[in-house]
Amino acid sequence: MSGAGPLSLGQLSVWHDIRGLPAPRRHEPNNAAAWPLPPGVGAEQVRTALRAVAARHPSLRTRYDLQDADAPGQLPPDPDVDDQLRITESAADEPARLAAELATEPFDLGREHAWRARLLTHAGTPAQLLFVKHHIAADAWAQELLHQEFRRALIDPRGLGPTPPGPADLAAEQYGAAGLRRQAAALDHWAQTLTHAPSAALPRGADTADDVVQCTLRSAAARPAAHTVAERARVSVASVVLAAYARSVARRCGVDALVVQLMSANRFAGRWRGVVTSMNQWVPALIADARNDDLVKLADAVHWSGLGAFRHGMHDVTAVAALRARMPEAAEPACAFNYVSVPDDTVPKAAPHQGPRTAAPPTLTWEEPFTTIGPRCYARAVESEDALSLRLTAKDLDRAHCAELLWDLHESLLTAAGRP
Repeated sequence: MSGAGPLSLGQLSVWHDIRGLPAPRRHEPNNAAAWPLPPGVGAEQVRTALRAVAARHPSLRTRYDLQDADAPGQLPPDPDVDDQLRITESAADEPARLAAELATEPFDLGREHAWRARLLTHAGTPAQLLFVKHHIAADAWAQELLHQEFRRALIDPRGLGPTPPGPADLAAEQYGAAGLRRQAAALDHWAQTLTHAPSAALPRGADTADDVVQCTLRSAAARPAAHTVAERARVSVASVVLAAYARSVARRCGVDALVVQLMSANRFAGRWRGVVTSMNQWVPALIADARNDDLVKLADAVHWSGLGAFRHGMHDVTAVAALRARMPEAAEPACAFNYVSVPDDTVPKAAPHQGPRTAAPPTLTWEEPFTTIGPRCYARAVESEDALSLRLTAKDLDRAHCAELLWDLHESLLTAAGRP
């Protein structure tokens, strides 16, 4: 193919993770959502709204030149998309299952755009739009932007505004003079962190080799507790939850310091907050005194360590891989953490309830992981209006250890907040 430009650093990170996936796992970078439709919306309105959203975002009209796995590129955006919207009649309880099924179909990134949609009807009436995207096209933040724009386009498809920057614009900045200086600084951050990284690893079970387990702890009580500690420490809720998680991991590793891989959204510059692409990248943060019994003090330390890491969130993963190859003695990060944030439209507006807790007790559920891409011990935190959910995906770690990590994290939050 000709005319391909470089991938942005976020796209390159995705490619680095998926380039070696065998055929049975090529669906794993996909993500599915079921978007409810307002009453009275017709199929043509849905099609028109999708067309308007795709016309705004180059990422939704981009294919990729991946013939040389070591030199991937993105092609110039196509002028149009295939807007033949498939329609499926379904029962009211089927959207989640159908969305999951649609996500298991891998994308051919060289031949097709990295998203697909299907309209679900109930008794002939449009009810939900299933939207599936490959992670190279959009991260969680970008997916929510698309959802918000789709809802607005259902009302006025011409009122979305001008085309925002795309991933090719981002790549041009990242490989410009200023961007290359930031890349060099980020690589230096990796080098410094790996040089001082302590040896810390969760115990591997002899009978869990190559196993992957996943569980989610959902707690109504943990949300106001995390907010209480955050107010005392004057840091974000994300820093508090990370502190509790790091302390639980450090206790089980038997160490006082550890390196955590943090998921950086890399949307700190205003121009790039609205770009639809994948900007997420892992960046290491060294957490000292990780077994500190004072969660407020630990959250403060975690906050500053995380800020230092996020400053270097945009980096060339190929250069990092080469750096690691030159430092074979460097320890791997002990764990990874992602506090999921999305655009303001879906951020909980109500303050957490601080009175007597009458909500359901916390629950721990086990799931079959859709994807095993990513670090060995990866915790993903999501805050809703009424609960805090923590999903842990772990390799070579048995269920008992995973459950202990999450319950210990939960206990840390409630104890530090001073439960009634």
